[in-house]
Amino acid sequence: MSQDPSQINLHDVVQEITKIFLDYESALMRNDVEALNAFFWRHQAVTRYGINDKQLGHDALVAYRASVPAPDFMRTLHDVRITAFGPDMAVAMCEFKRSDTDLHGFQTQTWVRMPEGWRIVSAHVSMVPLKPSTPS
Repeated sequence: MSQDPSQINLHDVVQEITKIFLDYESALMRNDVEALNAFFWRHQAVTRYGINDKQLGHDALVAYRASVPAPDFMRTLHDVRITAFGPDMAVAMCEFKRSDTDLHGFQTQTWVRMPEGWRIVSAHVSMVPLKPSTPS
């Protein structure tokens, strides 16, 4: 089955997810645990792979968030990319820099429109040393 090209990056969906993605970032930096938990699908199949942790299922995610202190660093997002696949699914990706490390961060979230609204069904965050690109 192929994706109808006219359904890729529907303007309204990209705008909606961009706003929600930025709301998520704001909640993350405020350590608003209730809001962060609500962004995720409340299901045992939700998956989040963190920098040095993982949560399989919403209960594990809630327990993890309860144990995480408020961040003592700032994050700057770069190259935010939102790709929508029809009206009900999108992938949000970005690179980020934290004020407390020289590592380079990457974040990916898969969003699905559920009856209760947009929810993250899977997420991945990593931080790695990144060598500067060399011109071709």
